[in-house]
Amino acid sequence: MPGIDDTRPFVPLNIAVLTVSDSRTEADDSSGALLIERLTTAGHKLADRRIIRDEADAIVDQLKAWIADPEIEIVLSTGGTGVTGRDVTPEAFERVIDKKIEGFGELFRMLSYQTIGTSTIQSRALGGVANGTYLFALPGSRGACKDGWDMILRHQLDNRHRPCNFAELLPRLKER
Repeated sequence: MPGIDDTRPFVPLNIAVLTVSDSRTEADDSSGALLIERLTTAGHKLADRRIIRDEADAIVDQLKAWIADPEIEIVLSTGGTGVTGRDVTPEAFERVIDKKIEGFGELFRMLSYQTIGTSTIQSRALGGVANGTYLFALPGSRGACKDGWDMILRHQLDNRHRPCNFAELLPRLKER
């Protein structure tokens, strides 16, 4: 049965949060704030937080900086995953990702369907690994961030989750 194995000690991860938006500031970035609240409540550490405009080069530059930082293990982004002309987060992520985690976007959309129905098809949420750092791109709404964290990421980023989780694979991500 999947769940938390309380016999294992919890291992906090260092997580950076990126909000991709042309209009948000830290004062009104409710989706980024929700992710920060969720990850810190779970016991993880906020490693950094940024708000960047919907510009692929700027997103790539920030991702590369965090990927190069050995202290940052996970990057969670919110925003820019839709289908409009300014939504470029997936394209930016694909420029840095070494390996896609195909099931992340698929599972996100399946779970999101239960909440918003067919509107979930407009989300291009995705996950991947870049030089040993996990990257997860969520849509910009609070509901999407809540669903992504509560139904997927809080479990997969908890090393106690059974039968397996992303957290326990961190030391092996750079294997060749």
